[in-house]
Amino acid sequence: MKLSGVLPALVTPFDAAGQIDFAAFGAHLAALRAAGVAGWVPCGSSGEYNLMTDAERDSVLRFVKDFALPSETLIAGTNAPSTAGVIANTLRARDMGYHAVLLAVPFYTKPSQAEIVNHFNAVTSATGMDIVLYSYPGKDGVEIGYEALDALADNPHIIGIKESSGVLQRAIGISTRYAERIQLVSGSDDIAWDFMQWGADSWICGPANCMAKPVCDMDAAFRAGNHARAKEIMQALWPAMNVLESGKFVQKLKYGCELQGTPVGECRLPFGPLTDAEKAEFAAAMQGIITWK
Repeated sequence: MKLSGVLPALVTPFDAAGQIDFAAFGAHLAALRAAGVAGWVPCGSSGEYNLMTDAERDSVLRFVKDFALPSETLIAGTNAPSTAGVIANTLRARDMGYHAVLLAVPFYTKPSQAEIVNHFNAVTSATGMDIVLYSYPGKDGVEIGYEALDALADNPHIIGIKESSGVLQRAIGISTRYAERIQLVSGSDDIAWDFMQWGADSWICGPANCMAKPVCDMDAAFRAGNHARAKEIMQALWPAMNVLESGKFVQKLKYGCELQGTPVGECRLPFGPLTDAEKAEFAAAMQGIITWK
């Protein structure tokens, strides 16, 4: 399975009562499609999956699957604290018609490299699903290291890795060490242009929720061979990306959607609201993006 294009790591809209707002969700997805995204990645960390029940997660996956066009890539976030839970979630996503799943290491475990290998091999053996690994050591406390990747690289169901360490050397290492074996997926948004230079042909992108048009324009420019234009767009995006990375990432994504005219509500606890100063800082960084043509 070849991954390509911008794949938004979707936020989950909530209404004033804290329930999933499917009307807002539909409007949000329609706006992203109009901007040129290539598919959908619901129930990742940007979607607050860990703050939802299994039934709620399934309802989000079904809604996105029903919205999707046959040409759009569908990757479900099916993470859980245990291997058994990941397998159960992944089987349900498979039965809904998802093409692949996005998986970090099970949270709150900090597994060893050998345990990481055993975990992902168990999931592929039990489900037959393609997996995009998600390495985010800043959040998970452990990196999916070269030891694990070496052991997983020839598993035909391990198709890619969303690299979110923020370390460009890691992206370069993955791109060169696993060429034609594991696809490099951009997951460090503020250096996405650099990832593209090193072979990333897809971008699982949380910021696409609130800046989809310039993000898709950047991807299209790079894909057309206009690397200078792609870099110019990256430079325009960087201030807002930098504010996003400074903290309260999901809250800022959702506020950015409000600024774009497709409000998706607040985050669930324990995520707290943005302060007025945080809103003002992000709104200022977003000005050129909101008026993007």
